[in-house]
Amino acid sequence: MVGTQTKSDSNRLVESAISKVGEIATLPEVTVKIIQIVENPRSTARDLHEVIKNDPALSARLLKVVNSAFYGLPGQISSIDRAIVLLGLSAVKNIAIAASMTHLFNSGATIDGFSGVELWRHSIAVGVAARLLTAAQGRPTVEESFLAGLIHDIGLLVQRQVYPREIAQLVARRQADNRQFCELEREIIGADHQALGMALAGKWRFPRTLCTTIGYHHQPMELAPANRELPALVFLADTLACRAGIGFSLTGSCEEPGEEVLQVLGLGSEQVEEVSRALPEQVAVTEAIFSE
Repeated sequence: MVGTQTKSDSNRLVESAISKVGEIATLPEVTVKIIQIVENPRSTARDLHEVIKNDPALSARLLKVVNSAFYGLPGQISSIDRAIVLLGLSAVKNIAIAASMTHLFNSGATIDGFSGVELWRHSIAVGVAARLLTAAQGRPTVEESFLAGLIHDIGLLVQRQVYPREIAQLVARRQADNRQFCELEREIIGADHQALGMALAGKWRFPRTLCTTIGYHHQPMELAPANRELPALVFLADTLACRAGIGFSLTGSCEEPGEEVLQVLGLGSEQVEEVSRALPEQVAVTEAIFSE
């Protein structure tokens, strides 16, 4: 694939790739229902409980998470009702998506230099870094940030399924050449994982903010100022996870968020360093919670 594609060529390739994707194109039914409930302003905790109680595996995962150090709640929580009340609808949605995502990453073919397990570790690291950065901002949207970080690289799952040979070529080229991963993707495949991931998230009917973050997490400053914050946050989180070498790190290991990214986020370099130091331990805790 040569690097002289037009925008319309790239769009057609993305549409074609998404149409060829098999198992990962469909989220589990329970996850879809939970997303719909959370996005509906008229929904209540009772609506969510009615869906979750019919899925024993998700119920068990939810209780595991709510009783973990990830949330640090006092006492042992044994009821789904109580878990939903304590965590809130948004957090439960994130747990459901994370639970359904685990098998998508862990299944599929292994490619030289690229494994779903390592991509999942990286995704957890970015989710944790985004959560920590949001806490450092003093903002309450830590759940949205964690989810955005967790799913930012879903376009790589599309590539693994539709373009496995090209991914092997990509990894080899990136290891030999310090060019940006997205640039090599556009050259070898014709579209990068941002575009493919945004299309898949759109098919899943994820909120627009998440779709935009997936589509621009390597180029947040290309967006209008009003839309930059969450993509910039995930960009910085991605860079920190790649620098720490947690999981598959080729996508962001040669990138450097500039001062303008920190300005968008209202963060100082000391706060970022603090997050970076806390990251490995926090990732280990979170991996234990979300592992199968």
